[in-house]
Formats: sequence, structure tokens, C-alpha cells
Amino acid sequence: MSLDLPFLIFILGFAAILILRVPIALGMLATSVFYFLAAGIDPALMAEKVLTNLFSAFIIIAVPLFVFTAKVMNTSKVSDMIYSFAHAMVGKVRGGLGHVNVIGSLIFSGMTGSAVADASGVGILEVTQMRKHGYDAGFSCAVTVTSATIGPVFPPSIPMIFYAMLSGASIGALFMGGMLPGLLMSAALMVYIAYISNKRKYPMGDPFILRKFLHATFIALPALLTPVILLGGIYSGFVTPTEAGALAAFYAIVISMLVYRSLGARQLWEVIVDTAKTTGVLSLIVGSAYAFSFIVAKEQIPQAVGEVMLGITDNKYVLLLIINIVFLILGMFIDTSTIMLVFIPMVLPLVKALGIDLTHFGVMIVLNMMIGLTTPPFGVLLFIVSGITKVPLQEIIKDTLPLIGALIIVLFLITYIPEIVLFLPNTFLK
Repeated sequence: MSLDLPFLIFILGFAAILILRVPIALGMLATSVFYFLAAGIDPALMAEKVLTNLFSAFIIIAVPLFVFTAKVMNTSKVSDMIYSFAHAMVGKVRGGLGHVNVIGSLIFSGMTGSAVADASGVGILEVTQMRKHGYDAGFSCAVTVTSATIGPVFPPSIPMIFYAMLSGASIGALFMGGMLPGLLMSAALMVYIAYISNKRKYPMGDPFILRKFLHATFIALPALLTPVILLGGIYSGFVTPTEAGALAAFYAIVISMLVYRSLGARQLWEVIVDTAKTTGVLSLIVGSAYAFSFIVAKEQIPQAVGEVMLGITDNKYVLLLIINIVFLILGMFIDTSTIMLVFIPMVLPLVKALGIDLTHFGVMIVLNMMIGLTTPPFGVLLFIVSGITKVPLQEIIKDTLPLIGALIIVLFLITYIPEIVLFLPNTFLK
């Protein structure tokens, strides 16, 4: 790594896109083009390489398929069925609707793999019901914000697909590795909800009625089978993770149009168009990231990062602590796509050199990034929930901080007890 003109342009350009908050794809693309011109590299040749890498990454095809599935589920109001099921199973406990919020997010996460889809879909229903029954607006939104982070940790997971592309880790192992951490996140949030509900005297939930529960289960069963079919297909070897995305998309259409009859042809077309727009944005981000990664590798930035960190300590547990702290700070100011596609490749060589399991690191870093979606000042989920509920951001942040603390505890548990992540993959995939 040398401070020549191309590298200086690269550093200044990257700093500019972060400071000015330029759309990350356009910023990385512009910075890359300027670097190539300064270095005497034909941008056209680089564009060809980017496109070749993009279209050869078969696993990436799963991303728009899961995005489509999430949009179908939200548009068809399948989230309503999930909420009713979760509500029926909680029983008569204080703060019951808070627990329903978490359980609903956990179930929904097994269908979409997206925190944004959770917050903007079932989230609005959860907040409305909690406020209607006497919960503080800020707390209702805070629970929705933090519970949405379960989505990309519990399988399937869109961020884990990107991580698998970058690291070469098994997507099947990553999906299975996220199961126990996802459940642990749910438990941690529910413990705090129980505490604060008793402290603030939030209302009791509805009594558990077996007949009502069985009815809600019967209605929600087609939706509840989605993660079973999805994950069962992957781990039985019947489908690849990418094919599972197609299977999930097809199944979502079937239950929405034929079972629940809540999705019409016009709505389906709107979902297709919306998915195409989202996919276009994602493709631009991934494509520009390939160009950016070429520059990072050419300038030997990962090696420099590794030398700096190893100069501090060669203890992998201390280094995991440093990585977690750095990424938590990055998550406060930078969007997850930038962290995933730019910063993770910088530390992966160090992770591999220290013998840290890539599945363990992947689940850890995805959870870390999801916490970033909830942290002020730029937590995306905070703005989404505030926007759809019209609750002031400051009010949400106040009640979100303790819940973030609960998630950070889980983060450090899975960091230093790798078996939480690796138990299921090592048991069933070895």
C-alpha cells in the first residue's frame, strides 16, 4: 500500500461518499472509475470483469427471490395471520403484546430474511395493537425496531448470502448457525420486555384458550410451513439455497393467491415491478463493490489492516473484541451494505489467518450489523418505524437503547461461546 496519486484519489473519494452520504453504489462506482483512470486502467475492461463476476455468482440469484417473497408476504397480509397466531399462543402474561411482537418477528424472519421487511410489514400491525392496548408509543416502536433484527440472523438471511459470496463460507452452515442465536435474541428481548412491563404495569395479555389457539394455528398453518419447506428442502439436499429462494417465492404466490386469496393479479404485478427496482439497486451495489474490492486488494489494504491489528495483539479473542467494537461504531454512521461489501473483505484475511471459523464469524458479524440498523444517529430501522407510525424519533431512541443493550449481550455471548453458532452445523452437517 503506497500513497501514490491513484490511492490518494481512492481514499479521498471514499471519505467524500461517507461524509456527503452519497448513495453507496454511485459513490463506490465514481470513486473506482477515478482510481482506474489515475492508475491507467481501462474502465471498460474493469466493467467487463465486474459483470463477469456478478453473473457468475449463482448464489446471488437467491437475493431477489427472497426479496420477492418478503414483498408478497407483506402485500398479501400474511403477516396478519402470523400476528394472530403469535397472539393466541402467548397467553395471559403482563406485557403479552410485547412478547407477541418478538414471536411474530421470529416467525416472519423464517420467511423473508430481511429486517426492513419485518419492520415495514408486520411491524406496523404490532405497534398499532400495542398502542391500542395502552403501551407507550416509544416502547411499542422500540420493541418493533429491535425484534426486526432477528430476521437476518434466523434463516433464511439475505446478509448471510452476501457474506457467503464474499467469504466462501457454506450458506447452509450459516443458515443453520443462525438458528440458536436468533432464538437467544428473542429470549433476551422478551426478558427485558417482561421486566419493563411489570415495572410500568402494562396490561395483561389475553388468557390462553386452546380452541382459539388451534383456530389461529389452522389459519396460519400454510404461512408457518414456509420456513419448514424452505429449510427442509435445503438440509435434505432436495434444493440448493438459491433454488430454495425460488421455491419460497413460488410457495408465497400459491398461499397468497389460492389459499388466503389476499393477492390479486394487479398486486402481484406491482410486487414484481417493485422487486425488479430493488434488484436493480442491489445489482448496482454488488457490481460497484466488485470494482471496489479489486482496488482494495490491489492496494493491499487487507494486509495493512491485518498488520496494524496484529501489532496491537495476536490474541484472537482480543481481536474479536476489537472487531466487534469497530463494527458497532461503524454501524452507528454507515449503512450495512457498505460495511458488508467494503469493510468485511478488509478483515476476512485476518480472520482466516487466525483460524476463526468462517461460519461463526459470519453469524457474529451479521448480528453486529443488525444492531447497527437500530443505533442512532443513522439506524435505518429507527427511521422506518418512526416514519410509518409517526412517533418522534427521540421517543423511540430512548426506549430502544436498553433493548440494544440486550442484543449486545447476545452478540458477545456468541462471540466468545462459538458453540452457540456451531453446535447445529457441526451436529447435522458434518
